[in-house]
Amino acid sequence: MPVVSAMARLRRAPPEAKDGKRYNISMAKLRRYTPQHAAAGLDAKFPEIETWPNQFPGYEIVIDDPEFTSVCPKTGLPDFGVITLRYQPDKVCLELKSYKEYLQTYRNLGIFQENVVNRVLEDVVRWAKPIWAEVKGDFRPRGGISTTVVAKWPRG
Repeated sequence: MPVVSAMARLRRAPPEAKDGKRYNISMAKLRRYTPQHAAAGLDAKFPEIETWPNQFPGYEIVIDDPEFTSVCPKTGLPDFGVITLRYQPDKVCLELKSYKEYLQTYRNLGIFQENVVNRVLEDVVRWAKPIWAEVKGDFRPRGGISTTVVAKWPRG
């Protein structure tokens, strides 16, 4: 059997399709993300978000964290973004310093951006029991793509 050089292999024409025409033949795709990546960070222990008794009914609170950071569980690269919490308090309000310290626990945590937003919402609902709440994560571009994730409670 003759030995074929690497250059000769590269110059070969692509395989033909069943109808005799040449097409780009897609290669089998390897699974790049695993169930472990998808669940990364969801079982992390987070501190309690402290609350204080609400004194007034029927108003909205908006809290921005313009310097939010976490880590992509697949690549290990940092994710930067703005986390905005909007909620209508019922019996208690979130204590801001406690909420800030809670958000800082994500700093070195490997967790997908979508999971960050949904986990923050679940924890806010657990501790504050608001009438309604919305968490928006506006993440800065990486590789030319930015992401905005919005989660609302009650869930629809």
